[in-house]
Amino acid sequence: MRFEHVGGVVCLGETMVMMVPAEPGPVHLVRTWHRAVGGAESNVACHLARLGVRSPWVSAVGDDSFGLAVLDTVGRFGVDVSGVRIDATRPTGLYVKEASPHGSPVRYYRSGSAASGMGPEMIDHLDLGTVKLVHLSGITPALSDSCLALMRELLRQPRRGFRISFDLNWRPALWADRDPRVLRELADMADVVLAGADEAELVWGTGDPARLRQLLPGPASLVVKHGPDGATLLEGGSSYFEPALKVEVVEPVGAGDAFAAGFLAATLAGEAPPVRLRAGHLQAASALLTAEDVGDPLPDDVTEPLLRADPQTWASARLEV
Repeated sequence: MRFEHVGGVVCLGETMVMMVPAEPGPVHLVRTWHRAVGGAESNVACHLARLGVRSPWVSAVGDDSFGLAVLDTVGRFGVDVSGVRIDATRPTGLYVKEASPHGSPVRYYRSGSAASGMGPEMIDHLDLGTVKLVHLSGITPALSDSCLALMRELLRQPRRGFRISFDLNWRPALWADRDPRVLRELADMADVVLAGADEAELVWGTGDPARLRQLLPGPASLVVKHGPDGATLLEGGSSYFEPALKVEVVEPVGAGDAFAAGFLAATLAGEAPPVRLRAGHLQAASALLTAEDVGDPLPDDVTEPLLRADPQTWASARLEV
């Protein structure tokens, strides 16, 4: 599944060093840890790069070894990291998680991080004249007042040749001391909005696609993800639903970012709504089949036939490790 020549997508948001247990057992007894990196927006950039889409990632990291690890890891996926600011005074953020098929409890150490120091001046790093899409998430405005100002300023920019996508990415711990009602304001200014039905229920009081459309009339495209059941796209006065693939789940975190990348790449390629939703499901499957946030891409001989398969073939497909 490749989408070359669709134009660039710049992704803006924090990425942190991630520590994952390298051995089984209760976390407090784990002695060996695997170091990786994780961030919703850079995950999307990495998935897009694997799909053949030029995908610079813009953020800020500390002038420390963790910051270097983030730049090296994201860059090795083929993502352009030249727009990342190195902050000499703030550290790179860190989080710890326990991998499990039933969910992954996460503890963040990101207060005062380099990315939380971002503000409207970061718009100059985005090179808006060379991309077709800017991808944002609801994580960034929770990091600081300056990050919220950055999001508002960017969403108010005149759209000259590019669109803006916004993934809700609800992180309740980040909003404990902030007003999450701003997320509706930000989402309604975007061109494409993606949200899980469960998180939309928590933030906006409903996960029903039709009611969400009433709350968010601004975006041209609204995608509501229904977990393992599928996803709905509301666009141009029509509603489209595609069931999710049956997948042997190794670890669920990161599937939403993968879905966003597949859907956005197919959208920029001008594909029909069902194909765009299937591209999201297929890329999500590549994340579900691994403990990493960005897994190995599915082979073309699997993805290409499924993208355009008849409904019965799509519904009967199952992907396993």
